[in-house]
Amino acid sequence: MAKAIADEKILSYNDVVLRRSDLDILSGPYFLNDRIIEFYFSYLPSCYPSEDILLVPPSIAFWIKECPDIGSLKDFVEPLHLSHRNLIIFPINDNTDLDIAEGGSHWSLLAFSRDANVFVHHDSSGRGMNKAHAKRVYKAVVSYTDTRAAYLECSSTPVQANGYDCGVYVTAIARSICHWYQSDGPKDTENLWFSAIKEQVSPSVVSDMRNEILELIRSLMAKQ
Repeated sequence: MAKAIADEKILSYNDVVLRRSDLDILSGPYFLNDRIIEFYFSYLPSCYPSEDILLVPPSIAFWIKECPDIGSLKDFVEPLHLSHRNLIIFPINDNTDLDIAEGGSHWSLLAFSRDANVFVHHDSSGRGMNKAHAKRVYKAVVSYTDTRAAYLECSSTPVQANGYDCGVYVTAIARSICHWYQSDGPKDTENLWFSAIKEQVSPSVVSDMRNEILELIRSLMAKQ
């Protein structure tokens, strides 16, 4: 009975279906699952509408990272039209098992800037836990961007204060980068969005972000 309640569908948003258990994850001090991150990545374009920006769903980012052959990779990547995007954001998970849909124990974020010709990895662990995983995605997709973009580990990424908020940091950093990209004024192609993230992403903001996403889901549920 309890499992049936947890599996109850509560919201269908774009192509993402959320379940009752997702609300519990957001309410408590728990590791975010793929569905919640995919939901938020699906929602962000409504706040920052632009064909220049692409937020890649976790399932696609995972498949790109673990794809066993070049032919299958091409089938997944080409529909994303990476060569036409100026800003691309990938959620990175340390899961390596294709048989486990929602495995892994750490999230980070990889962002591509065409103007700066660079992929930047933001890892809130402070220890580069997902560096190898981010590099695998970078190496898999860089040629599809029609660039020779470099890879950079950002040393100024805000560090999480616990072992479970990495996914919330990914959502907060993604929002900060999109806001920076859409803001008025000239863009610093050397320091990029780094100052914006330092100013806008903190443990208190991340704590509030859980409640913000939870209330967003509830408001969308009420409109169904």
